[in-house]
Amino acid sequence: MARIGVLTGGGDCPGLNAVIRAVVRKGLADGHTLFGYTYGWAGVLKAEGEELTAERTKGILPRGGTILGSSRTNPFKEGGPGVDGVRAGMAEHGVDVLVPIGGEDTLGVAARLAAEGVPVVGVPKTIDNDLKGTDYTFGFQTAVQIATDAVDRLHTTAESHNRVMVLEVMGRHAGFIAAHSGMAGGGDVILVPERPFDIEEVCGHIRRRHANGRTFSIVVVSEGATPREGTLSTTGTGQLDAFGHERLGGIAVVLEREIEERTGYETRMTILGHVQRGGTPTAFDRILATRFGVAAAEAVSAGESGRMVALRGTDIVRVPIAEALGDPKTLDDKFFADAEVFFG
Repeated sequence: MARIGVLTGGGDCPGLNAVIRAVVRKGLADGHTLFGYTYGWAGVLKAEGEELTAERTKGILPRGGTILGSSRTNPFKEGGPGVDGVRAGMAEHGVDVLVPIGGEDTLGVAARLAAEGVPVVGVPKTIDNDLKGTDYTFGFQTAVQIATDAVDRLHTTAESHNRVMVLEVMGRHAGFIAAHSGMAGGGDVILVPERPFDIEEVCGHIRRRHANGRTFSIVVVSEGATPREGTLSTTGTGQLDAFGHERLGGIAVVLEREIEERTGYETRMTILGHVQRGGTPTAFDRILATRFGVAAAEAVSAGESGRMVALRGTDIVRVPIAEALGDPKTLDDKFFADAEVFFG
């Protein structure tokens, strides 16, 4: 039997604890022992963590966040310890196989480790739902519900004050959260990274709504949405994480200013930010995360490595980790076209 090392990397996400619980319960049932590394790859490199038992994971199913903590540590960044540092962290606690739970960056590290002969079984995680190889990732449905609730609440205040309300949601490369919550909440304009927008077209749409007797508008925008070249100037933060990604956030601030100046309609903005990551996971996400955790433990028992569990239709399957890497999965054109039917 194997000793399994579990870790959670990248941004926290509703459902992480459900995965940890499921890996532990199924792993123990199959005769394995389990160790949890704290704060993602940082814990592996420092050989820090705790024993994972049925008692330790009792009652964590509905809890948000992760009992193991997380970070954006990259073992393979320039000057980093790389595979040797990971092997040392595993040897310190007698770990035979790793089960990293994370998004493209965490799974990218996992794929490099597998190529170096380190046994790894990945579990995909991102609230953005932009990972290839799986139809859905856990945490996405919870984030959509939180954003939808926000749209519902903004409707009442927008209508009361005859305002344009801009809601910024997460979505670096893909507009799944914006499109789904915008459709569910009855958003009047949805802006996503896949479709660079023209600010004058946005304002024109809002003006037509007002001309037709609508006294308010709701604009739902992904944090990664960008204007068409030459139509509007925006400035990034310039801050990068350990994997070289720019820190996003603030497109709603630009839209608030531009829409009010160009239309004359009072405009306010709300940035949900990390609110979307927190709190209790929905039933869908608890179930999907649990199924992922069980499947990951089963993959360990089967002696597989370099694989990732995934949802295909209603089935949980195991696919090469490489399927999740590369260009992100993006919003389907037909889905966005369906949402556009209700704009205005």
